[in-house]
Amino acid sequence: MEGSGGLGMRNREPEKVETATAKTPPIHAMTTVELFAGIGGFRIAADARGFSTSWANDNCPKACSVYRSKFGDYQIREGDIAEFKSEIPPHTLLTAGFPCQPFSAAGKKEGVRDPRGTLFQTVVDILAEKQPKYFVLENVKRLLTMERGYHFATILSSLAELNYQIEWRLLNAMHFGLPQNRQRVFIIGIHERAVTEPASTIQVRVRLATVEDLVHHGGCWLHDVWQPAIWKPINRHGVRFPCWGLAQRGRFIAADLSTFSSGLVPVTLCNVLQDTVPESFDFTEATHKWLEVNTPVNRFVQGVEILSNQGGGARMGYTIFGINGVAPTLTSTTSRHYERYKVGERYRRLTNVEYARIQGFPDDHCAAVSVYDQYALYGNAVPPPMVGWVFDRVLACGVGPDNIPERHQPRDLFTYAEESASAACSAREPA
Repeated sequence: MEGSGGLGMRNREPEKVETATAKTPPIHAMTTVELFAGIGGFRIAADARGFSTSWANDNCPKACSVYRSKFGDYQIREGDIAEFKSEIPPHTLLTAGFPCQPFSAAGKKEGVRDPRGTLFQTVVDILAEKQPKYFVLENVKRLLTMERGYHFATILSSLAELNYQIEWRLLNAMHFGLPQNRQRVFIIGIHERAVTEPASTIQVRVRLATVEDLVHHGGCWLHDVWQPAIWKPINRHGVRFPCWGLAQRGRFIAADLSTFSSGLVPVTLCNVLQDTVPESFDFTEATHKWLEVNTPVNRFVQGVEILSNQGGGARMGYTIFGINGVAPTLTSTTSRHYERYKVGERYRRLTNVEYARIQGFPDDHCAAVSVYDQYALYGNAVPPPMVGWVFDRVLACGVGPDNIPERHQPRDLFTYAEESASAACSAREPA
């Protein structure tokens, strides 16, 4: 499965990192609204493509301070989204890294939950009212398995009722030129009115997978992708959803695609470390002592180099990482900010600048807040390079049945019989 490491990734040269100042002329007249904006991971990717962000919201004062310092006061609204919903302007694209919250098991049909009263439902309400042509949502990997699949089924069911073609894919930051094993689910929606075809004849288009990705998975399944009428009802989901899939009008199709052909050449942690780091980031004498009781590991796990640990890694904070692989997932959890790395002959934690680089942000992006606070803000952010790839795919034409090579097209029984008979005749003819 692609999410388990670097499997199936075709090497390409790293692309230019998204920055807050690298703007390109707008190809599409896109206006965006950014919910749960954080420090502006979606905004950086939008600005780099010439999109115009007309409104943004977050309830974290420190995240809003960073957002204002980089993008100005005009768009960001600080506070509970429920208090600002009425002022959200019309827009073309809605983005949201919405928080995970439990859904109620009451009041909904079998196979899904009730999202009312949650922040996700707020996203649904805004989509229903404003009906932007596109949306991009982002969340953690476990979204696909929470509550034995009920949670994600509820999300798909709620979104698919709004006349969007839904597609999701589990992506890993290490495939986008970032030295981090960070798996995130991206969910995109294309509204029926964003397509020029009549609603009754709209063809399924795949955007988060290439022809190569689909063909590599292959089989009769490929024929089913283009026939939403035979997809499985969403409420008949399993205990986990695969890493890629499509959904619309109450049905879905999904697969664990093993190839990510858009992947860039991997970047290792040693390539983004600062040359000069103060001694204040080093181990103290007390922490040096427990190195003696660590168990050597010296292997790579999902691209992360683990040198030693205690209790098989069960004792959090006692693992020593190397720099020849990628970093484990950066998070907003304070204890994770003190994970130790062996850099040359030093044992130290990563700096705030290194956190920024690992996440794909400019070095000084969070300079508006303290160094201590920067760790949590970076750890909770969405990497701009990942968002940028998703944006580009949303606006692409996508893959349809006409893009699949003929040798991979489905054949009916009569065609197969004719080909078999022709092959038999050819074999009997004299050379």
